[in-house]
Amino acid sequence: MHLSRIVIKGYRSLSFVDVDIQDKATCIIGENNTGKSCFIQALRLCLDVDFSSAFRALQKDDVHSSIDQSRPFQVLVGVEFTGYEASDNEVAMLHGTQLGDGRARIYYRFRPKNLVRSALASGERSADSLTLDDFGWELYGGGDPNMDLADFEWDTDNDEIGARSVGLQYLQAYRVVFLHALRDVEGDLADMRRSPLIRLIEATKIGAGEQAALIAAVKAANEAIEKSPAIESVANAIDGALKDVTGDAFALDVEIGLSSPTFQSILRNIRILLSGPTLKTFEPRRNGLGMNNLLYIAILIEQFRKRAAEGKAAGELILIEEPEAHLHPQLQSVLLDALRDLPFQSIVTTHSTQVTAKAPLSSYVMMTNTGGTAPYVSTIASNTALTPHDVADLERYLDATKSNLLFARNVMLVEGAAEAFLLPGLIRSAMGIDLERAGISIVPIHGVHFGAYARLFSEIGLPKRCAIVADADQEPSDAKPTDDEDQDDLDVPEKEVLSALEGKYVKIFLGATTFEREITLPENLDMLQKAAARIGAPRISKKLEMADLFGLVDDGLKKSVLNTAKRFGKARFAQLAAENISEKAAIPDYVRDAVDWLLE
Repeated sequence: MHLSRIVIKGYRSLSFVDVDIQDKATCIIGENNTGKSCFIQALRLCLDVDFSSAFRALQKDDVHSSIDQSRPFQVLVGVEFTGYEASDNEVAMLHGTQLGDGRARIYYRFRPKNLVRSALASGERSADSLTLDDFGWELYGGGDPNMDLADFEWDTDNDEIGARSVGLQYLQAYRVVFLHALRDVEGDLADMRRSPLIRLIEATKIGAGEQAALIAAVKAANEAIEKSPAIESVANAIDGALKDVTGDAFALDVEIGLSSPTFQSILRNIRILLSGPTLKTFEPRRNGLGMNNLLYIAILIEQFRKRAAEGKAAGELILIEEPEAHLHPQLQSVLLDALRDLPFQSIVTTHSTQVTAKAPLSSYVMMTNTGGTAPYVSTIASNTALTPHDVADLERYLDATKSNLLFARNVMLVEGAAEAFLLPGLIRSAMGIDLERAGISIVPIHGVHFGAYARLFSEIGLPKRCAIVADADQEPSDAKPTDDEDQDDLDVPEKEVLSALEGKYVKIFLGATTFEREITLPENLDMLQKAAARIGAPRISKKLEMADLFGLVDDGLKKSVLNTAKRFGKARFAQLAAENISEKAAIPDYVRDAVDWLLE
């Protein structure tokens, strides 16, 4: 069974969300405060039987800020399932919620109570007289398949559309587990009601004979402990003190042992013991938070496997908030790979570039802060401007460095490492603007293939500004013929028409020549001279020193800087230049125009 669609209306910061879920492991991505946690909590309202019903009766702050709470409104969270028809358990759980076309639907609504709706319809209550006490929550499923979830209004009648009430008991077979970012894993493992270890042991179905053997082992251990003279003297001392305090009428006999000899007591006191290169059989409290989080998830997964093997489960869903909170980059990648390979569905919220770089684009649900009262929510599948080739390119190129464009407020795409090394410092010096504090990410694509990236930024993709800052020639330096190649025999790369990429969210800013020539300005000569000296180019260093002395910059000098950077490596030259950016640095006009546009 696959949770295939989620619709949210009016819940907290989420004014309207309608997304299709394609992958087993889904990544909800976005910058801070875009509503990722609200998305998870909304799902729990609809599906999590362990979520307290007290939270299903919403408070004022749970309703979107654009809604007038004195008038009739609804908060809706609806989901659709597919792929359940091959499982008897899943069909049984979704009985009455099926839509007849391979889909089933369950939805939560918080809206005026039935009597209040009747009073509004009859005119006994005015439409602006409501308080939250007039509202209640309901859980329904199924209904008219021609009536779409997104079209439900506060007064859509469940009976008229053929929907049926869904009691939380019907969802017991669908296990939802929520792991919040800063949870107390050690405490959860020790708590009988929350511990996945206890549930895993219970699912193992230990027989009566084995239980009796375990109880006998605890009794034997207690008897051995009681025979210890030191322990016996302590027990007698406590026993005497207790009788002094309570008197004979209320006294209890005191013994000291490992545990009361019952199977439940054994479960309550059982612990995981770990071993590593430096320590043997230690408890999880000796671990770091990150490893304990992975341990918890591993136990949970095994518990899910046991449930599935018993044939009683009707699906599982793991909701994980910010797995990167306690995991280093490699473990983040390992965890995401593991989740993708599991038969259980998972939804992960993240703002980690390491996680997003590892996840396929089809798994992205992107939440973008547009400056309004609600984030914009989209998926790659909903961006019809992206071609299959674009998606394939982005899959390869959105590594941990470049995927920060998904979280930035605005983006500047540049050709390579030289711009990435130098532009932040030059802009800070010349314009007094810290790009990171301004929410602008500089993303080098290491080439001139801007199209796939640019098509991410649109009304149906990421509605944030993207400035493409590039050279005028748009020809990679390694595409030029070498001395032993015949120009007529070469296949020349087709240049992309950058102007065709422009739109509301994308704008092109081109230099007259190449980046190294464009930054060879009088204010930057000292920076370039020091870089040339460090890199081992004394002749150009001297030439730049003389030019700086007289304040003269000509085309020959610009060409010399470019050729030096190409000979020694553009990235290395830019890296050394970035160490020596002066307080009076200058930037080319096309770069300044790009920054101004991004900050508008």
